[in-house]
Amino acid sequence: MTVTQTAPGTARKNMEAAHQASLIVQGADATGIVAALTSVLGKHGANIVSLDQYSDNPQGGAFFQRTVFSLNGLQAVLPELRADFDAELVDRYGLTYTLRDLSVPKRVAIFASKSDHCLLDLLWRHRQGQLPVSIPMVISNHPDVAEEVRGFGIPFFHVPSMGADKSAAEAEHLRLLKDNVDFVVLARYMQILSGGFIEKAGVPIINIHHSFLPAFIGAGPYAKAKERGVKLVGATAHYVTEDLDEGPIIEQDVVRVSHSDTAADLTRRGADVERAVLSRAVLWHAEDRVIRDGNHTIVFA
Repeated sequence: MTVTQTAPGTARKNMEAAHQASLIVQGADATGIVAALTSVLGKHGANIVSLDQYSDNPQGGAFFQRTVFSLNGLQAVLPELRADFDAELVDRYGLTYTLRDLSVPKRVAIFASKSDHCLLDLLWRHRQGQLPVSIPMVISNHPDVAEEVRGFGIPFFHVPSMGADKSAAEAEHLRLLKDNVDFVVLARYMQILSGGFIEKAGVPIINIHHSFLPAFIGAGPYAKAKERGVKLVGATAHYVTEDLDEGPIIEQDVVRVSHSDTAADLTRRGADVERAVLSRAVLWHAEDRVIRDGNHTIVFA
């Protein structure tokens, strides 16, 4: 099954990105990498739009670079570019790289539960053209948000996930995702994914949660935070790994609260931060601004 859905705003972004590509490079730092890279681009008549790089130690450390370039007739030239980058970056310097046509948006599946603030924020931003992605599906373990999702013109799939055995639900998730998505976003999806699912999905998975962990685990974290008199409410977006809530962090933010804020106030303000943090994480991932290095991230925001 192949599902596609492109919002008008996304179509506008795609037109703007025509003939542009992103090049992500990482590996051991060495003299001459940038010169070799730009030499290949110059050979093909490409114009560099932006270039960000970082070395964690110029004396034998790790090197990371994100380049966006423009080149007329890009799609036809991509095979030649890859051959030259293979020779210059891989064979010569032992680096790894990804080269992507930015006119083709990444496809993201959104998982949600009953809480809809992050889900609806992403769908609204997508409709406004603020997220350069396509959303082929929203999957939820509850039917509550079905009509709202369909109102955005996005296919909705209800996949119940009850009890300790999640194997049937995860099998259905994998069937829906197969060949249809480039990454997954857990927009307050209140289920724990198994290691087997994460491995078989084979695509990056982004999660969002409040930043109280590990202090206030379980249900009602904002009520617990109110009882303790917390002064900061925040959120963390990270990649999902088998180690629960310990994956590489993409983005975090906080807002200050006071003794006069009720538990409901904390919940509302926490939801605001969660929306902002998750949307930035999704945007940066969609634009190839995040490079993973073990359990660490380099973010060219």
